[in-house]
Amino acid sequence: MTEILVLYYSRFGSTARMADLIARGVEEVDGARARIRTVPAVSAVSEAVAPSVPDQGAPYATLDDLEACDGLLLGSPTRFGNMAAPLRYFLDGTSPLWLRGGLSGKPAAVFTSTGTIHGGQETTLLSMMLPLLHHGMLLVGLPYTEPALHTSSTGGSPYGATHWAGAKNDRTISDDEKGLCIALGRRVAEVAQALKTSRR
Repeated sequence: MTEILVLYYSRFGSTARMADLIARGVEEVDGARARIRTVPAVSAVSEAVAPSVPDQGAPYATLDDLEACDGLLLGSPTRFGNMAAPLRYFLDGTSPLWLRGGLSGKPAAVFTSTGTIHGGQETTLLSMMLPLLHHGMLLVGLPYTEPALHTSSTGGSPYGATHWAGAKNDRTISDDEKGLCIALGRRVAEVAQALKTSRR
């Protein structure tokens, strides 16, 4: 079984909904399975500790989840054109994996949601790519052979899947955005399977 980790942080639910669609795309590929994980919020009070199991939603990710995966899809809401602090905090703790090359050669892709149509979608995607490049991961984007990239008036980018959630987080994921989320998940799963086959 090809195991694809869909790892995200979501504050108001839009990024989590994208993660579910991306996981659907992963599981459209025969022999591929999605594992959905999230990260806890970062508290402004340094003594605060999140419970080890979230009250709802996906379980929290561990370094073991990362090392065991055959491919990774990484998602975050946009924070001033950058990934959100909780995801950054988690990635900052992945040095043990970097030291032993635990992610090197695995495919990865990124996704984001924003409050405004020009809220820094592409810079957020690029900010998530940087640590993945340092880990030696192989970045997978969305090619323009995906018709929705030509027609979308909401989200979508060759750098990864995006969603325009609206300032009040009241915009549903459009059909184009849904299609691109599913396509990105499917694409990473297909690349991961091809890489596993070539290494045998």
